[in-house]
Amino acid sequence: MDQNRVIPTATMKDVAEKAGVSTATVSRALMNPEKVSAPTRQRVEQAVIAVGYSPHALSRNLKRNESRTILVIIPDICDPFFADVIQGIERTAAENGYLVLIGDCAQQNQQEKTFINLIITKQIDGMLLLGSDLPFDASKEEQRNLPPMVMANEFAPELELPTVHIDNLTAAYDAVHYLLRLGHQRIACIAGPDAMPLCQYRLQGYIQAIRRNGQTVESQYIAHGDFSYESGAQALSTLMSQPKPPTAIFCHNDIMAIGAMWEAKKLGLRIPQDLSIVGFDDIKISQFYDPPLTTVAQPRFQLGQEAMLLLLEQLNGHPVQSGSRLLESELVIRGSTAAPKR
Repeated sequence: MDQNRVIPTATMKDVAEKAGVSTATVSRALMNPEKVSAPTRQRVEQAVIAVGYSPHALSRNLKRNESRTILVIIPDICDPFFADVIQGIERTAAENGYLVLIGDCAQQNQQEKTFINLIITKQIDGMLLLGSDLPFDASKEEQRNLPPMVMANEFAPELELPTVHIDNLTAAYDAVHYLLRLGHQRIACIAGPDAMPLCQYRLQGYIQAIRRNGQTVESQYIAHGDFSYESGAQALSTLMSQPKPPTAIFCHNDIMAIGAMWEAKKLGLRIPQDLSIVGFDDIKISQFYDPPLTTVAQPRFQLGQEAMLLLLEQLNGHPVQSGSRLLESELVIRGSTAAPKR
């Protein structure tokens, strides 16, 4: 007889087949036995013994009432900005024995019940919000009963959460001030959605830079988009149709900036000779576009990493103060900006 033969480890699926129930029922019987009828629970327990299922990690987590899973809520999973943020979250979570679930807030109406169910059934230990809103309605009192939460990228003081983000106002101010130092006098702004706090701060940075240069903020030089390529292109078309079109444009994200650059080329404009464009975020494509995009670089991986570390502090029972943890940003100057033509 081969003494070294590996005996396959029994799985939850084996338990389910033996007990004649679904794996979800097995999970409930083991994690939340009060939610399963006594006869079903007994069948599952007998099946666990019969197949030799030994969920050591599950037993340990049960004693501590943990799922070792966190939920990350993303405003739009299609936005490439969040890829590095998620990588920072997942790597830090994995190093500490946690799994990560991703929830797309762009599909909030369909997902709301799913998010609530995850919380009610204690399938998650904590939440990371990458936007400024909870993915469901909850009063102040109800929020106290939610799992630990941390916000990353955005800042919404009314939620009173620990938050990791950059100083969006100062970063925007510095980007516009750089255009002013190049000699641009007609600087437009393609802003993101009004409802997003980070867009409000970036717009304020633009306005402050213009005013401190002794200029008047012209409403016709402010266009709004939704962070998409298409809205950046449409905004550029609107701005360049002004009697005195801008010579430089500050965009609230790189995607709208690239959309604007694409539209500018369609109109026969040369970048940066005829028009300078600055983006925000420094996503990967920004350095490979033609010309490469001048942009505000955010520490995206570190945003996710630091947010996950803050959440781990709470999960480990340590008090964490609400409010901002500011990370550094940097204006990366590339080929999309130059002094205006004389």
